[in-house]
Amino acid sequence: MEQVIAFGDSNTWGLNPVLKNRYPEHTRWTGILRNRLSRHGFLLTEEGLCGRTTVFEDPGRTGLKGLEDVPRILVRNPRASAAIIMLGTNDCKKAFHASAEEIGAGMERCLDALEKRISPERILVISPVVLGKDVWRPEKDPEFDQRSVLVSAGLEAVYAKLARKRGHLFLAASDYVSPCGFDDEHLNAEGHEVLADAVCRVLTESLMRSA
Repeated sequence: MEQVIAFGDSNTWGLNPVLKNRYPEHTRWTGILRNRLSRHGFLLTEEGLCGRTTVFEDPGRTGLKGLEDVPRILVRNPRASAAIIMLGTNDCKKAFHASAEEIGAGMERCLDALEKRISPERILVISPVVLGKDVWRPEKDPEFDQRSVLVSAGLEAVYAKLARKRGHLFLAASDYVSPCGFDDEHLNAEGHEVLADAVCRVLTESLMRSA
């Protein structure tokens, strides 16, 4: 059975924005996708981590740099022959003051690391949802600011160009889903189901074609 890695942050981990716990497997998009891929002979392994960035070191928490995690995850999953990567939301935090292009450069370094094991055409790059306009408010997530919203909106174009240049699959999550209004950052249960549908369509077609 071929293995697919789903690598990302809290929206890959499946954070429930209201209860702050993890959505159950049958609700989060990775769990739904795992069930669907298994029918085609693929095993999906979830590798989401809340707060994960591409290459930036969070000043308040260590161990969240995606670039450092990729080699460890590849060692932990030696059968992996395909990957999904959705990162960039946390890179938009005001502490990093990064542009969409700088975040894209961080994503490219993560892709370089993934390609040490996985062929480019079997990597699906997903640009994350666009942050809601009020995400920065004190009752939501003040680690972001108003500039963060604009930067997150710019990631789709940067990631699409990057994926096209490198020969990766590409999907813009923002074409299908938006964060829920509760925190303007994370998906609700319906959003997880919609994203699972979109990812499944892109991924299964590609995996079956290249199997």
